[in-house]
Amino acid sequence: MLIDTHTHFYDEWLLPDAEEAVQRAVDAGVGKMIQADIDSTSRELMWEIGERHPGVLFQMLGLYPGSVGENWREELDKVFALAGKPAGPRRFVAIGEIGLDYHEGLEFAAQQQEAFRLQLELAAKLDLPVNIHLRDAWEDFFKIIEDCRHLHIRGNLHCFTASYEIYERANRHADFSVGIGGVLTFRNSRLSEAVARIPMEKILLETDAPYLAPEPFRGRRNESAYLPYVADRLAAVKSLSRARVEEITSANAQNLFGI
Repeated sequence: MLIDTHTHFYDEWLLPDAEEAVQRAVDAGVGKMIQADIDSTSRELMWEIGERHPGVLFQMLGLYPGSVGENWREELDKVFALAGKPAGPRRFVAIGEIGLDYHEGLEFAAQQQEAFRLQLELAAKLDLPVNIHLRDAWEDFFKIIEDCRHLHIRGNLHCFTASYEIYERANRHADFSVGIGGVLTFRNSRLSEAVARIPMEKILLETDAPYLAPEPFRGRRNESAYLPYVADRLAAVKSLSRARVEEITSANAQNLFGI
């Protein structure tokens, strides 16, 4: 069984045939999938889809850095309110996806940093892992993680495409795995150089569907059903059998997220 540790069945690009997409993933050997939360605009839909597939779909809870705007405090209050309720059927397995994203500019950089810190504290309070989104913001991320080292943060760096040195630096004050997806299969990608050095026990598989489809689907809509292509490439990079890659990465996901 493969586990997709980051997907978005509620995204408008994937939503029209989300139910069929879940089944295609299961048929492809992807037995469990975790949906990353963005903000209140799509959260209810995320839960509804997840509740139709108990034991297969799992959910995160969090405020995505790209959703941090003028009303960020209101959005964050909603996250904290949900986090304070008894889980019931709406259990969440991580705080995510949270982090920093400066790709579109720095207008809300300070607000993103504060939202990030508060959600790291929430994860520590709930003893949950975090799912980290980072784009053009590594240095501020390192500063925050160092400041928050007393929280003993654990989690994963979603859509990891950086160097081995960045991986090592990220782990100086926290315990991070890396989420490896379609980028590993790209012909012009150098990600394999870092992945070759990162221990298998620190590697998770993900799609980030409907984005970043692997070869041979690059440029098209991604699906969790395409995760085997990432697993095959990882097996080649690590000189392991595909079965061994499935065994290790699934155990990693189950141990980190408790699924």
